[in-house]
Amino acid sequence: MDVRPADILVMKKPHPCGSNTMYVIRAGMDFKLRCTGCGREFMVPRNKIERRIKQIQREASENG
Repeated sequence: MDVRPADILVMKKPHPCGSNTMYVIRAGMDFKLRCTGCGREFMVPRNKIERRIKQIQREASENG
């Protein structure tokens, strides 16, 4: 799955605060994510996140 820093991930289940979108800070073997609702940052293993992603929202590239 092609997930890059600065992507917004729409998750299948919401964070405890109620928001289901996460901002990707770092991608690798682990993802560092920030909840867009409450601002909490956390690290999660790649295999756990890839199963829970519903949609990836990415800004249009300006190299165009």
